[in-house]
Order: sequence, then C-alpha cells, then structure tokens
Amino acid sequence: MFPTNLFDSHQQHLLLDMSSSSHNNNESDLGIRTGDDDEFFDIKSATEIMDAPSGDEQDPNQRPKKKGYHRHTQHQIQEMEAFFKQCPHPDDKQRKELSRELGLEPLQVKFWFQNKRTQMKAQHERHENAILKAENEKLRAENSRYKEALSNATCPNCGGPAALGEMSFDEQHLRIENARLKQEIDRISAIAAKYVGRPVTSSHNNNPMASHSRSLDLGVGISYGGGAQPSAGGGMVGEMYGGSELLRSLPVPCDSEKPRIVELAVAAMEELTRLGQVGDPLWVQSNQHSTEILNEDEYLRTFPPRGLGPKALGLRSESSRESAVVMMNHTKLVEILMDVNQWSTMFCGIVSRALTLEVLSTGVAGNYNGALQVMSAEFQVASPLVASRENYFVRYCKEHPDGRWAVVDVSLENDNNGKVRGSSRRRPSGCIIEELPNGYSKVTWIEHVEVDDTAVHTIYKPLVKCGLAFGAKRWIATLQRQCERLASYIGGGGGAGELCGTSSEGRRSMLKLAERMVMSFCTGVGASTAHAWTTLSSDMDDVRVMTRKSMDDPGRPPGIVLCAATSFSLPLPPNTLFHFLRDQNSRNQWDILSNGGLVQEIAHISTASNSLSLLRVNSVNSSQSNMLILQESCSDCSGSYVVYAPVDMVAMNVVLSGGDPDYVALLPSGFAILPDGPPASSGGSLLTVAFQILVDSAPTAKLSLGSVATVNTLIKCTVERIKAAVISDHHHPLISQPT
Repeated sequence: MFPTNLFDSHQQHLLLDMSSSSHNNNESDLGIRTGDDDEFFDIKSATEIMDAPSGDEQDPNQRPKKKGYHRHTQHQIQEMEAFFKQCPHPDDKQRKELSRELGLEPLQVKFWFQNKRTQMKAQHERHENAILKAENEKLRAENSRYKEALSNATCPNCGGPAALGEMSFDEQHLRIENARLKQEIDRISAIAAKYVGRPVTSSHNNNPMASHSRSLDLGVGISYGGGAQPSAGGGMVGEMYGGSELLRSLPVPCDSEKPRIVELAVAAMEELTRLGQVGDPLWVQSNQHSTEILNEDEYLRTFPPRGLGPKALGLRSESSRESAVVMMNHTKLVEILMDVNQWSTMFCGIVSRALTLEVLSTGVAGNYNGALQVMSAEFQVASPLVASRENYFVRYCKEHPDGRWAVVDVSLENDNNGKVRGSSRRRPSGCIIEELPNGYSKVTWIEHVEVDDTAVHTIYKPLVKCGLAFGAKRWIATLQRQCERLASYIGGGGGAGELCGTSSEGRRSMLKLAERMVMSFCTGVGASTAHAWTTLSSDMDDVRVMTRKSMDDPGRPPGIVLCAATSFSLPLPPNTLFHFLRDQNSRNQWDILSNGGLVQEIAHISTASNSLSLLRVNSVNSSQSNMLILQESCSDCSGSYVVYAPVDMVAMNVVLSGGDPDYVALLPSGFAILPDGPPASSGGSLLTVAFQILVDSAPTAKLSLGSVATVNTLIKCTVERIKAAVISDHHHPLISQPT
C-alpha cells in the first residue's frame, strides 16, 4: 500500500486545523487559511489582505486591528463549486470573469480555489490513510492468528509442541507466499505512489508522431546484449480513421482505483507464474490442434475466484498454452512487449490498435522490472467477418529471482461490482521468458480469455472456437516468425537483379517500407470498432467496403481511399493456396492489374517463413513501365499472408540506396489465408481478398457510386479467377506440387 508519511509536519498541522474547523463551518466556505502544493499564502482572508493599511499609514505603536473573515454567499459558493468541477486551476482571465459575475475580488476567487484544492487533497489523503489503517489492522489480525496457531500447534507423532520445521509443507508454503505477496504489493505501491495524480500519458500528449513511428528498431532487434531503457510515454497505433478517438474515450484510472489495480496486477502475476509451471491435470493436451488447454474444473479448484471474480454469464472460456524458442535476446523481447508501438508492430496481424492510457510505474534499476501500465487494445482476425476483441487491461512486468521475466495482462472492470467491459475480458494472460545461453529465449505463452463470440460468421466459428484464431499458438507462431525475420534480414539475405540494394542501409530501408505495407494491410482488413464495413450483396460473395480520407500522411496518396474485402472458404489446404498466390509465375492468372503480362522478380530477401520480393510487370502497356510491385509473403502454422503494393521505380531506387522509406506512398492489397478449423477437420482454407484503391486525390472529393461499382467488379473478378485457377482443374501442377 501507499506510504503514510505523505505530508511534512507543517502541512499536517494545517490539515488538522482545517479538519477541526470543518465541523463548525460550512465546508464550502473556503475564504480561509492556507495554500496548496503550488503556492503558499499567509493565513488571512482575501478581504483582510486587501483592507490592511500600508506601511506609511500604520501607527507603529498601534496594534493592527483584527478583521473578521469574509463569508461568501450561498450563490457565490455554488457557482464556484460548479466551476471547480470543470476547472480546478482557473487562469487569471477566468478568475477575473468569475469575480465580475459574483461580485468578488479576483484575489478572493484565487484564494477560494487554492483552499478548495487543499481541502480536496486533504479529503483524498484521509481516505488513503483510512485504507492504510484498515489494511494494517487486517495484517495485525492475520499475524495474531498465525501466532496463536503456532502456540497451539502440536507434533503429530509425540503430541508435544511443534517446531517451525515440523509444520506441514502447505502451511509453511502459504505463510511464505503471504509474506512475499505483501512485500511485493508494498514495493509496487510505493513506486506507483510517485505517479499518483500525474496526467494521462499518451501519444496525444507526448508523441504526436507516434502513428508514424510504429516500426521496430531493426538495428536492435537481434541484439544479444545491452539494457533496455523504459519509456514513460505511451503510444497510439492504428491507422484507420477514428481509431484514436475511440481508444482515448476509455477512462483513465483515478487515484482511488490505483491501489486495487496494483493488487490485481500482483495477483495476476502470481497466477501466470503458476500457470506456466504446472502441468497435468491443470493443463491437458487438445486432440484437435496439439495445444494445451485448461481443465476448467481443475482451474477453479487451483485458483479460487478473486480479482476478476467468477466467469461472467454469457461468456465462453478460451484458454491455451504454447512454448517455443525464439531468435531474440530476452532483454530486447521484454522491451518490445512493454513498448506499445513495438508490441503492436511485432504482432500487427493480431493487434489492430493499441494505446497506453497511463503509466503507473516505469520500473526500477533502469529496466522494466516492476513496470505497470494501464492499456487498451483491439485484437483481430484478418477478415471483416470476425469482430475484433477490445480489452481494457493492466500490464505488469516482473523479473523473478531465478532470472526469468514475466509480462502479464489482466482486464480491468468498469467498477468494483464486476461489471464486464465489452464482449471479452482477459484473465491473467501473457508470457514467461527464459534466457538461453546462445542469446535466444524460451517463451511460454498463455492466453486465457472469456468472450462472447456469438456474432462470428459461420465459416469462422470452428477456427475461433478451437482457439487458433486468438490463442497462444497464433501469438507464439507470429513471434517466432517475426524474430526470424529480423535476425535473418539484418544479418543478410539473398538478392539478385539490377535494383538489389547491396548496402545494409538499403536493405533496412526496404524492410521498413515492407513493414509499413504489411501493417497498413492488416489494420485495414479486420472488423475493428474504429470503422464500419458496408456490405454489398452480390450473386457470389458478400463484398465489404469502407472509405477513409488521407490528406496529411506522407506515406499515403492524398484523397479518398476505398477499401474493399471479402472472405470465403476453399476446399484446399492453406499451404497449397499460399504457394499459388505468392508465385510470380502464376500471378497473371489472377492479377487483373497486370493485364496478363509476365511478372519478373528482380530483387528478393528471404527466410524460411518470410519472403520479400521486388517484382516488375513486363506489360504491353508502356504507361506501366515505371511501376514495380513490392510484395511480402509470410507463413506459419497459424496462417499466411501475401501483401503487395505498386511502387514507383524512382522512389524505390531511393529506398534501395538507403533513403527514407516513410515518404513512399503505398496502398497495399493482398490475401490472408487461414485454416478453416483445427488440423483434424476438413483441411480447407479461409481466404480474405482485400484491395485499397485511390478514388480521387482532390481534397474536396466525394465517393461516387461508380467508384464503388468499379472496386466491387475488381474484387469479384479476382475471386472468380482464383477459384477458376485452383479449383476447376484439381490436377493443376501448381496445386498438386507447390513450389
């Protein structure tokens, strides 16, 4: 809990004086005594100060006449009370306006607000002290019970007094755990106390360019040494119009809630640590998708309801655990998880939008040990047919005595009555990171959520219900693939062709450009609350469209951009479909914009699960001779992506020479390929096809029905071509034997 020495002796006397006088005087009559933490004034009323004679007028032998305190009228008090609720710190102009309206002197108004702030602070401190006193009494009572139990304990063998070492293992363990948890709560609370009352920390206040700086630090991404410096600021990510306003509308925790948040985070860390260590019967192997899932009955016996309380009515439990070795140093991995921009970039296919609402603690000793932050995020599947899951939660990072690190998330509720926020909430979820001698890290990922997924489209229900859409397997597979991408790409990759950048700066610029392209595709294809899809019914598949304006983003062409997407199932394995769509030799079978021309790869960087290519279309249309296609394809056990965007040849040469890639305009399109359920099912695919088209570059442009019809036709023709190529001839060489 928070420390009790919150004031110096002078302030304590003033608070006691104020407390005693409040019984006799109206609490709202604040034309008295002291200043607040910003300014200090003599204990006189404003009237007394203004009416006091000057030094020249005073008789040195005459004692100054004591004047009575000025009492405000009820109307004046009510008006200033109402204004105080809106603005506790009025400026000179506001004070003069109030004094004019209420018939007071500006100095009287100034003193009233100072004293009101002091009174509110005193009330808050009395409340905090009451909580501390109750907690202290609780601990004293608990300590007395332990002493009594020890004094009455007997040895089960001889019947004599029991020594400490003769107590049961469970009793010793509980006592040790109780003491450890209390110490941890005290330590974290002491850190958090320094931040009580500080304003919300977000990219809106501290980092106006946060939306343009989501890129991972590629130069540090594979570092196997060095310390991470925590960032006290927050960040907002998510590129769709209106996303930041939605996330910022969430409440920032008030001071009275922070002790409860600290206790909830500490309890969640304890639960996550135990969930990572315990095996059967708490965790059982799923026969559907080779992932460990929680035995709910055993979970309730092991972890009695606390913190979040019992499972909310109408929500379905979804849990999974997965472990893997990743190609990244544990220090850098912790830094990525605790930095909202790097975290959402690393998991851009899962995290569509994220925001740090407030940092309660930045950690100690120059790292993230003890870091505590309140966050909001949306988690998505790459399809407009699956609603995103929005969570409001606290994230807590801790280094354990054995050297392991853990990062845990747990949802926060609307109030102490346990009212659920939205349609999903996170029970203790996160990861445990263990350093390995070779500079890699072993990561155990745990996802435990409660959701209402009744609105999920029929074709995606098997994927969501088996846990592959949002579960630990997808998080750990994405982490492995991204760490491999960073390590291999920076370490060097294959390249060929006239535009291949041979310098490390050129390779970095190309990778950052591709990173932004994939992020833009992922944030624009899901069903986020930041934007609404409009359904265009057709004779084949439902096409979803939405629009946004882009005027000031140097990474996008200015004007109205139309996004269109559709999702459907195919009776083909995801790997077969992925190889068909990524192969430049089969591109002319589905890519309408290539006009049937041959596509040639002129540069590439590749790893086992990622491939970045620069393509040139040899089209008969001379107007397209200066256009290239940047394409990134990636695949893991949870799904695959093929994302591409046309780029100007001149701009691409600048990038490959090490130039700034942020000013290359991109409108990415592409495909997201997911399994249609667990591996034991039919083995089919769920394919999402998405396009982004610039409708009009004029600042005052408006969307026309003709533009919607054009993009609808484009996406329908692309889907028809893909189906014709991969289904009509099942013995097609590209399908029977993928390259």
